[in-house]
Amino acid sequence: MKNTSQEYDNVIAICRTLFINKMTDYGSAWRILRLPSLTDQIFIKAQRIRSLQENEVRKIDEDESGEFIGIINYSIMALIQLELGVVEQPDLEVKKATQLYDEKVQLTKDLMEDKNHDYGEAWREMRVSSLTDLILQKLLRVKQIEDNKGKTLVSEGIDANYQDMINYAVFALILMKFGQQ
Repeated sequence: MKNTSQEYDNVIAICRTLFINKMTDYGSAWRILRLPSLTDQIFIKAQRIRSLQENEVRKIDEDESGEFIGIINYSIMALIQLELGVVEQPDLEVKKATQLYDEKVQLTKDLMEDKNHDYGEAWREMRVSSLTDLILQKLLRVKQIEDNKGKTLVSEGIDANYQDMINYAVFALILMKFGQQ
């Protein structure tokens, strides 16, 4: 698997540092967000990435990397919300939130490694724009599942879709050579 595990960890380390810094600045205010609100935040970020990829003119001088980081961190927050539920007031200290973050990342990385084994790292031949489209597709699926009150007939649950979005965003950042020395 080439250096996928190390590259994955490098990307996540940057995302994790930002998560901890924002937790330090804002606390766990995100804990009041319902899942559809987190999904919509991720959707906004994915739509912005697609706009950046398609538009020749950029009015704000930023690349897509910050938005992919946002997708990763908001998806991890969503996985935490799935486990803990929504609260009325922020209730997590930095240490506990970071522990939960690390647990969700490990489960998601394990999934990535299993799929990577079976698919033979096919993502390395993909375009970043295709990964963006896959994230948008997953978001539309999640929105539909949310609209169906979480009920599915044959499909994987919301958690698997959030995990896939995390992994696609990490893959995009790896392909963009983000966070590499």
